[in-house]
Amino acid sequence: MKKEFVQRYAKNPILTKEDVPYKVETVHNAGVVKHNGKYIMIFRSHLDTGRSIIGLAESDDGFNFTVAPEPFMTPAKEKPFSEYEAYGVEDPRITPLEGEYYITYSAYSKHGVRIGLAKTKDFKNVERIAFITQADYRNTVIFPEKINGEYVKMDRPHSDISPWAIWISFSPDLVHWGRSELIIKPVTYHWDEMKIGPGAPPIKTDRGWLNIYHGVFPTMDGSVYRLGAALHKLDNPAEVIAVSDRWILTPQAPWELVGYVHNVVFTCAAVPEEDGTLKLYWGAADKVMCAGTAIIEELVDLCLSSPREAK
Repeated sequence: MKKEFVQRYAKNPILTKEDVPYKVETVHNAGVVKHNGKYIMIFRSHLDTGRSIIGLAESDDGFNFTVAPEPFMTPAKEKPFSEYEAYGVEDPRITPLEGEYYITYSAYSKHGVRIGLAKTKDFKNVERIAFITQADYRNTVIFPEKINGEYVKMDRPHSDISPWAIWISFSPDLVHWGRSELIIKPVTYHWDEMKIGPGAPPIKTDRGWLNIYHGVFPTMDGSVYRLGAALHKLDNPAEVIAVSDRWILTPQAPWELVGYVHNVVFTCAAVPEEDGTLKLYWGAADKVMCAGTAIIEELVDLCLSSPREAK
């Protein structure tokens, strides 16, 4: 029997639009973190305008969430953020860093999509800091500590020359980024051959930074979004130790196969636990939120034992 690297939570989906006390059409692509003993989730929702906002929910166990009565982030009303968020804010990732929680999010406008950076200490007040990419960028994750005195992020710019690949960049202050390198590319006729992008913020292990990413494969019936894993060197994450040849999660449950966008599992969050497991969260078919568990060392072993070329 094929090894299942992610064990789905038996009561998936864990959050749907029916759980939200204000009107939304979807609940998906959420960042999750532990804060003061509770799991905090900030999730994307479509409105019936087709545009997106970000809501907030909390949980004692990481599976049963209660949604706050008001959205957490909506498009900004004041410049410079208002011009670049006019079409919506989407797909947040949360990184605990230096006593605060940094949130990267996709900001959409007539100018395209770029990445905004915000921060909070308590998930009650949120402060926008800056836009940290130009257009067109998505899927930005920040490492949870400085490496060699610098902040580090991975993201996925769009380029017709090197389409939809994962890049890494460095910063002295979280605002100004440079020394960018392409580090992982899609592989032809592979499960991630169409495009790839960072998923959850990287997880530190003894053997490297674990990067859970998404990959897309085109079919005659549309694209399929799956999750995979890669391992990066601890003191130089631009050096990719290994990328798993196999996916770790594929659309399988009914709510992953059919929804707003069919055949999608898409992660923005993985929470490591003290017992060596992690809780993995994914948007299913861009409609509902799901969760599961995995063993961190098994994902690291998979990268090392069954690698494919990085680029």
